[in-house]
Amino acid sequence: MNKVFASARDALKGIEDGASIMVGGFGLCGIPENCITALIEMGVKDLTCISNNAGVDDFGLGLLLKTRQVKKMMSSYVGENAEFERQLLNGELEVDLIPQGTLATRIQMAGMGIPAFFTPAGYGTEIATGKETREFNGKQYLMEHALHASFAIVKAWKGDTMGNLVFRKTTRNFSTSMVSWILIKFMCRVFMYIAFSRVIIMKKELNAEQLLTYFKF
Repeated sequence: MNKVFASARDALKGIEDGASIMVGGFGLCGIPENCITALIEMGVKDLTCISNNAGVDDFGLGLLLKTRQVKKMMSSYVGENAEFERQLLNGELEVDLIPQGTLATRIQMAGMGIPAFFTPAGYGTEIATGKETREFNGKQYLMEHALHASFAIVKAWKGDTMGNLVFRKTTRNFSTSMVSWILIKFMCRVFMYIAFSRVIIMKKELNAEQLLTYFKF
């Protein structure tokens, strides 16, 4: 089964208006810039983007913000983006700010099939509004739910024709967790991940000990 597409745009054909998308990367490291460019060309809008950051004005998710294709951002760090700030202050963009560790864990829990967990991060702040709290060993914790999306787009260093991926050094950041969540949902044939790999090789040419993402379904 060959899972290689001729272009990023071909791979993204299933994404429509209103989709929720996890976007790999940390800052500008390991972001799927080719997939982001393809989304701009496709003109899909009202997107919910789940990513550690919101890019900068002229790169990464900042480009999707500039074209007004993002309805909601769920992120941890949103600095260094003047357009993001403008849309937020003018009420043009929905924003859910999530502590970085909480964001990473919510994605990981989805991949593990765990619906919720408790964390002390955010207790006593606006983040805690409307959330269940519980005391453990004399300390207060918030309950956070696993975070789900319809798609995940990531950038890998190497990939084979089956969809197995290798990420290079720190570029794995959020990407491996995002893809693991999508793979769990592949059993339902509804959700998918799209990976742009710098190098495509044939099945079984990747060292199994180096694989960080296994295509199982």
